[in-house]
Amino acid sequence: MKNYRSLRMGKASFLIDKKSLFILVLLTALTFALIVLSLGIGQMTINPFDVIKAIFGAGTDMHNLVVQSFRMPRILLAVFAGAGLAMSGAILQGIIRNPLASPDIIGITAGASFTTVAFLALYSDRSNTLSVSIHWLPLASFLGAVGMGFLVYVLSQKYGQVAPIRLVLIGIGLSAAAQALTTMMMILGPIFTASRANIWITGSVNGTNWTEVLTIIPWIFLLTAILFFYARRLNIQELGDELTVNAGSLVQRDRLVLLFLSSALAGGAVAFAGGIGFVGLMAPHMARKLVGSAFGALLPVSALLGGLIVLLADLIARTAFAPLEIPAGVFTSAIGAPYFIYLLYRTRNR
Repeated sequence: MKNYRSLRMGKASFLIDKKSLFILVLLTALTFALIVLSLGIGQMTINPFDVIKAIFGAGTDMHNLVVQSFRMPRILLAVFAGAGLAMSGAILQGIIRNPLASPDIIGITAGASFTTVAFLALYSDRSNTLSVSIHWLPLASFLGAVGMGFLVYVLSQKYGQVAPIRLVLIGIGLSAAAQALTTMMMILGPIFTASRANIWITGSVNGTNWTEVLTIIPWIFLLTAILFFYARRLNIQELGDELTVNAGSLVQRDRLVLLFLSSALAGGAVAFAGGIGFVGLMAPHMARKLVGSAFGALLPVSALLGGLIVLLADLIARTAFAPLEIPAGVFTSAIGAPYFIYLLYRTRNR
């Protein structure tokens, strides 16, 4: 037990090995460093020491305004949206027992995109303006993600049981259908600001405000706290249905709860940051390489890696072609698509 430390959350406790703890601390430090770097880069460059002062309101009025009002919201949203997508992917890979599973693959992201574009089409008037508040858009996205997760689960049942491979196949089919319907609505419907809808589907944190940040942060923390109480059951799910039952776990109930948590995490992220692709695939897979498959360490490491991926993608998106901004999802997809092909090649004989 010398190589392990005990972490306690109320009445629950988790064992985490010292290597994983070191990686957690290192990734946390890297995240903070990248946040400071991102806050300082833009049309006005601010050195790291002045950025840290501005974070705590001790900088100049101009630095405080730029850091706290203009840059901080989008950077925090990038971190928490990436964390939500990464943990969602880690859950799916655990319950499906397949490293290729992610919110993009089984249709959760597509469901969120479908309801978002449907919302824009339904409430656009003849003058091509939105007849209701745009603040209802995240709710539409969230309901689409959770609804798609539930639909995938229901259609995957056979004789009251849900097989992981059926879950994947049904998810791929529903994802394709949702994407086709989304494209049709964007082409044929009276979409309010169609270019904005297209950017949202690709995934971008541009234009984020503090209201969105203060909504997603407690949402991610709440779901993460619930998820950690299910971490042990998620570990058992990877053993297979027969061993899971023998271990005293209710397989189908736990699978449904975990699928809901995964959908809710992805839905919360997609609601505010759009359909940033492949984060839920890459981050958990990279985390497994670093800390193994025990979810007590895998979940927080995945969350940190997901936040780093989206934060780095957003930094590149707003600086590489300045003053033109590219959606962050373009860069995550550019990296994620080849990574997905690589994983397919690695697992071809399994």
